[in-house]
Amino acid sequence: MKKIVIGVFTFLSINAFSQISSTEIDNLVEKTRTAFDVPGIAVAVVKDGKVIHSKGYGVKSIITKEKVDENTLFGIASNSKAFTATALAILIDQGKLDWDDKVVKYIPDFKMYNDYVTQEFTIRDLLTHRSGLGMGAGDLMLWPEGSDFKTEDIIHNLRYLKPVSGFRTKFDYDNLLYIVAGEVIQKVSGKTWPEFIETTIMQPLQMENSRGNWYRIKDTSNVVTPHVRINGQLKTTKQSKNTVMDAAGGIFSNVSDMGKWVITQLSLGKYGLDNKALFSEKQHNEMWAPQTIIPTNTTPPYNVHFSSYGLGWFLSDVKGHKQVTHTGGLEGMVTQVTLIPEKNLGIIVLTNQQSGAAFSAITNTIKNTYLDIPYQDYVAIYSKRNQESSGKADKSTEEVWTAVGKNTKVQNEYLKNTLGSYKDNWLGEITITEKKGKFYFESKRSPQLKGEVFYYKDNIFAVKWFNRKMEADAFMFFEDGYKKMTMKAISELTDFSYDFHDLDFSKTDVK
Repeated sequence: MKKIVIGVFTFLSINAFSQISSTEIDNLVEKTRTAFDVPGIAVAVVKDGKVIHSKGYGVKSIITKEKVDENTLFGIASNSKAFTATALAILIDQGKLDWDDKVVKYIPDFKMYNDYVTQEFTIRDLLTHRSGLGMGAGDLMLWPEGSDFKTEDIIHNLRYLKPVSGFRTKFDYDNLLYIVAGEVIQKVSGKTWPEFIETTIMQPLQMENSRGNWYRIKDTSNVVTPHVRINGQLKTTKQSKNTVMDAAGGIFSNVSDMGKWVITQLSLGKYGLDNKALFSEKQHNEMWAPQTIIPTNTTPPYNVHFSSYGLGWFLSDVKGHKQVTHTGGLEGMVTQVTLIPEKNLGIIVLTNQQSGAAFSAITNTIKNTYLDIPYQDYVAIYSKRNQESSGKADKSTEEVWTAVGKNTKVQNEYLKNTLGSYKDNWLGEITITEKKGKFYFESKRSPQLKGEVFYYKDNIFAVKWFNRKMEADAFMFFEDGYKKMTMKAISELTDFSYDFHDLDFSKTDVK
């Protein structure tokens, strides 16, 4: 997702070396909402086993103007991954499986890019982003919404995704393998992933309004609408409802319920007045232990010396303290959960606009007051950074479309060579057709991937998607007499889930 920002900011006064007050959080969030054009935000702070701040800000929708409160539901996206890891931990505590069991033991049809990886792939590997596949590989089967891929399709198509690194050698974030983990949970427990999450985790913790996916929400009157910026204007967009991705990012929750989740995490799996165990301390330690190394730089103010991924959580050190965190992103919604266990501190930020800078500014400002880090204006810092990176990306994209505009006289001459049907092993068939002198790209299985095709230069063409909310226009590279075609996003800020670079098309109607 692009992280777009606007404007000039008001002054926020937070004393150095004092823990932030609720009034200061109020001022911080409103400043952030204005700066990054975020309609609605909800924030909770957990300290020493208690929720000391839980509040909604702004509106659920720029159309209805209804207010956000602490019970307003947001799609928490990839913050669902920690629930998937916890569900597996519970099953391990019950003696029903083990982290290092082979996936094929539970899903015989599971197959990766070679036999060795297939046979050695463990439950642990499903959660740790070290498969050898590239970042977001295969996400186009999930993103943008509207495709007809089912869980069985995704499991089958894993075999067609090509590795970019050695098995267990490198961190590359993925979503598809969490979907496989959700299928393992169903095979072992006899319950669907959302059923297991709700009955085994949410109900004991009294997360009364949270649900495993959109369709399980009983009352949708207090749910935010997602928002995106298009050509500088804030617009509403469709709610994420894809149940195939539940185990990777399907949960809807609010800061009231997430506060209970965070307290349990900080309490080593214990919950309630009688300290019942949702999961054992042994499994807690396993989930928060580094599994996959992530390269990092040691820079102020946090001086991070290590970074890694555990089981459903990112792990690092900040100013000498362990940090456990995750973010989540859907179209029009991004979220963040951050824990500092040694401070018994948890920070939850949910938003209904896709500016990661917004949740980062809020989280880091709050966190710094507990780590005795002098105040920094993160809103200004992230605004400047985003304007610079967005401006650079916009300039490169504009250069492409300017060049396209200069090719009007030769467009049809080159475009006619692209006409026909093409097939990729995992995304399936696409067609390039001509109607009234214009040329169109259309995916059979993912209807949102539909747009107009233009000639750029040499053997390179560009597709401009009709759905401008995607912000993912792409190059098309033709080879072998237009019998082969690959793709790549034009902008470097295109969300990694638009993994056009993993596609490899062959023409199917060669004459």
